[in-house]
Amino acid sequence: MQAINLTMVQARKIIIHAAGLAKPAQFGYGIDAVYRLIDHLGFVQLDTNYVVERAHHHVLFARVPDYETAWLAELCEEGRVFEYFSSDSGYLPMDDFRFSLPIKEAFKTQRKPISKAENILMEQIMDRVERDGAVRVGDFENDRIEASTGWWDWRPAKVALERLYFDGRLMITRDSKFHKSYDVPLNLVPLDTDVSMPTAEEFARFIIKRTLGALGISSVKEMAWRSRRVKGHLVRTELLKMVAEGAVLTVQVDGLKGPFYMLAEQNVDAEISDQVFILSPFDILNVFRHRLRDFFDFNYQVECFVPAAKRLYGYFSLPVLAGDAFIARMDAKADRKKKILMVHNIHFEALELQDSVIEKFSSALKAFATFNQCYDIRFAKSNNTAYLAAIQALF
Repeated sequence: MQAINLTMVQARKIIIHAAGLAKPAQFGYGIDAVYRLIDHLGFVQLDTNYVVERAHHHVLFARVPDYETAWLAELCEEGRVFEYFSSDSGYLPMDDFRFSLPIKEAFKTQRKPISKAENILMEQIMDRVERDGAVRVGDFENDRIEASTGWWDWRPAKVALERLYFDGRLMITRDSKFHKSYDVPLNLVPLDTDVSMPTAEEFARFIIKRTLGALGISSVKEMAWRSRRVKGHLVRTELLKMVAEGAVLTVQVDGLKGPFYMLAEQNVDAEISDQVFILSPFDILNVFRHRLRDFFDFNYQVECFVPAAKRLYGYFSLPVLAGDAFIARMDAKADRKKKILMVHNIHFEALELQDSVIEKFSSALKAFATFNQCYDIRFAKSNNTAYLAAIQALF
């Protein structure tokens, strides 16, 4: 089948629309909009960094303007959403539960052999949870034999709980303070949920549809990333079949080496607003850094993983999107005791911004501060003092 040719402008619009950022409240308002968004994206990445509001809440707020952080826990409690680790830790719609099973099986069968003592501990924990209900790591005595050697040097009970979680024998819930509890799926998965193991073909097609639905346009590279936990997955094989069937279209984008792919029902004339969005580093739009370079000419890296002396923009710089272009990155921290959003640095890209964009950026900043429970904003520096002064004048 002949490939569809897209301009870069068309490609950007398709990608932004698929990410749920075509306009404010693209999925509506309220808790049901949050569910519709998670169901559309298929996966919202979880992150524990609390410099500003945690990434999963940030992602949802960026798209649902009246978002309340309690809603995510409520959706989990209602059995509409669950937490699991696929490509990363995140939240998924419960309707996709059966497609987590191949990943759980992969964790179970592909890990290194564990000792008899570790197996015994896992079974003891399972007996306790099944008998007494959900547990936390703190419910177990400190069973470390040797002193900790680092951040990931977990003690035996923690290791056992996480293995049981990865294997699917336990699931995670969280309280309002983000503390984990481990419980059996029977207590968390609705009885009418399909828990049948998908075939290899079904799993591959699920990955393809979910990836293309959330990214709009994708290469095989991103699809393979989503399915990398499962060895011998059939993504490439099923993708070719779906192209032959007409369910997936081959795409060429001006100036880029393909091929890329998109769902046949994708609207190639997607329209987007000129709204400004302050995004999380772990937003679906930003997860694949090569896509930011290729489609948006935006060279981005979250620098919390970079040694302080080598950081260019700040510890936790947030990408700022306006229309179909990234206009800046903003390093910020919420001082929750003083209720101040500290903006350490706004680095603007080499773009000429209209006054209307500056005004929308200012409005987005005010909303972001409120979302972070801050009543004031303090600015430190910027590479463009004129733009910073224009923003400050609007406060």
